[in-house]
Amino acid sequence: MESTKEIPPRRARKPRLPNAFVSTLGIAILLATLFTAWTPNSFFASNLQEQLRLILTPPAGPNAVTSPQPQLRIGIVAGHTGNDSGAVCYDENGQPELTEVDVNLEIANLVRESLITRGFQVDLLNEFDTRLNGYRAVALVSIHNDSCEYVNDEATGFKVAASLETRDVNRAQRLTACMTDRYQQVTGMTFHSGSITADMTEYHAFSEIDPNTVTAIIETGFLNLDREILTNQTDRVAEGVTQGILCFINNESVLPTALPTLIP
Repeated sequence: MESTKEIPPRRARKPRLPNAFVSTLGIAILLATLFTAWTPNSFFASNLQEQLRLILTPPAGPNAVTSPQPQLRIGIVAGHTGNDSGAVCYDENGQPELTEVDVNLEIANLVRESLITRGFQVDLLNEFDTRLNGYRAVALVSIHNDSCEYVNDEATGFKVAASLETRDVNRAQRLTACMTDRYQQVTGMTFHSGSITADMTEYHAFSEIDPNTVTAIIETGFLNLDREILTNQTDRVAEGVTQGILCFINNESVLPTALPTLIP
């Protein structure tokens, strides 16, 4: 016999999130927390967290608009710019006809434009730019050139060096290896390793920037014997520098280069 007692109405249940979404959200929160707690507060930590967020966050729908990846920052120092002329080349009458600072700046501008077209955020910096203090980027390269004076027939070619006091020797060696290999390939110039001095390995910017920023200094040639390529094929010179930076950033294959032994 059926009971006539009234059955109380059921309470509405709160909608439950799909298990897959909850798991994904939990993983994202956990990873973000771990990286925040254990990774140094550097450019690479924040960039990695952002990439993880983009990967783990499911799209809202088939027509959802995704945010672009954050741009990588690169610093280019135009040697001597804003400070002095650098090396000065004189004509036969003793009048100045070419200055290092002008050559450096032209190359640096071309490198900056080339990297920007490839989607990077690039800062063009002066020699003693105040922005160098604590500067943070995936890489910083300072562009210079060697003397106008004739030394001998061997005074030709380019030089690349990193700080001897770098915190990350492996990455510093990789940047110099990339710069050396790609610049030589593009320009056909010789690596003049025998004239790397303390002025390069102890370059002032190395101690001013954030220690997590990997740096290198390149002297793209000698203003005497290499003047033709430096002044008449400047775009080729700039492309050599650009390809060296891209090799490092894109983790391209290259043989490691040992940190240089200074000349006496």
